Amino acid sequence: MVSTMMSFKEPENECDDSDCPFHGTLSVRGRVIEGTVVSDRMAKTVIVSIEYTKFYPKYERYARLHNRIPAHNPPCIDAKRGEKVKIAECRPLSKTKTFVVVEKE
Repeated sequence: MVSTMMSFKEPENECDDSDCPFHGTLSVRGRVIEGTVVSDRMAKTVIVSIEYTKFYPKYERYARLHNRIPAHNPPCIDAKRGEKVKIAECRPLSKTKTFVVVEKE
């Protein structure tokens, strides 16, 4: 179950993944980010692209930047390439994965 401080739509499908925030024991905390899935070729992992702007005072301009964040993709959510998703921070699941997909939009 998801912690009480954050509320997300629970998926319609059931899964038996222990690293699922809805049907397993994984708790989420920290940042919640919206982004677009750019790769879903790995097993239970997606790459989410986050776009943002940064202001450079010297030039008085904004720059458009992006990051690619690996996130755990539970079978009950099963996000595909091109979909908008919300990812939430969790404990480290591997060397690079510290986020989990919690909602598809």
